[in-house]
Amino acid sequence: MRSRYSAFALGQSDYLLSSWHASTRPAELELDEDTRWLRLIIDASDQGGPFDTVGTVTFTAIGRTPAGRFEQRERSNFVRDGGNWFYVDGIEPA
Repeated sequence: MRSRYSAFALGQSDYLLSSWHASTRPAELELDEDTRWLRLIIDASDQGGPFDTVGTVTFTAIGRTPAGRFEQRERSNFVRDGGNWFYVDGIEPA
């Protein structure tokens, strides 16, 4: 999760696509150059340990655009495949 946030902050769309599971990965990803990511807060995690094959991370990402500051909250689902963790999808937490 932290590496994906860092990739968003640094504009590394290639890394984001390569860490996205093939079952849900888009063909391309265009990042908004006007978004500046400021902070990541991990609110909760479930599973995702060394012996798990799935895991979830609930986070709040704080950013800024020319329109002002915003917060993005998401509960992200990850799966381990071939020894590596991949982002599958995410929903807005309740």
